[in-house]
Amino acid sequence: MAYAIIQAGGKQFRVTKGEIVQVPSLVAEVGSSVEFDALLSADGDQVDVGTSALGGQRVSATVVKHGRGRKVIVFKKKRRKQYKKIHGHRQNFTAVRIDSVGATSGESE
Repeated sequence: MAYAIIQAGGKQFRVTKGEIVQVPSLVAEVGSSVEFDALLSADGDQVDVGTSALGGQRVSATVVKHGRGRKVIVFKKKRRKQYKKIHGHRQNFTAVRIDSVGATSGESE
């Protein structure tokens, strides 16, 4: 099974073809195509790491939806001081479906 490691929003994700991954929010329309640089690519026993070994391999994906994650509660308290503070946070995300793993970029930059 072929897989790749991509980076989006400062986080790294292990992706395979057909998988739906929630990455940090991207500026893209639903249904549009996005591409990520592959940091690592593997197919069976062959593993390629680094820009020279990968040769510009890209991972293409289609934006499925935009949404917000579940609420994370931040609770602060100082005992015996009558101090407590509750703060909630919901992180935005973009769900993408991986179309191809390890395709070489056709355009020159």
